Amino acid sequence: MQIGLLWFDNDPRRGLTAKIEDAARRYREKFGVPPNACYVNRATLDGQMAVAQGQLFPATLRVIPASNILPHHFWVGVEDG
Repeated sequence: MQIGLLWFDNDPRRGLTAKIEDAARRYREKFGVPPNACYVNRATLDGQMAVAQGQLFPATLRVIPASNILPHHFWVGVEDG
C-alpha cells in the first residue's frame, strides 16, 4: 500500500474495533471506496489477535500487525493484489 489514510485515536475508553471502524469509515468518506487493509502497531494487537485474524471484521478488511506503525495510529487504504 503506497497511499492511505493515517488515523490517530488514543482514547482509552474506546476499543480497538471501534477505532478501526472509524478509520475505515473516514477512508470511505474521503476516497469513495472502502479500504481493504489496516496496519496497526504490533503491540496494540497483543491479546487481540481475533481482530488481526479477521474474526471481528469482514473478510474485505484485513488488519495487519506492523512494527513501523506508531501506537494509537491506524494506516488504512487499498492494497493491490
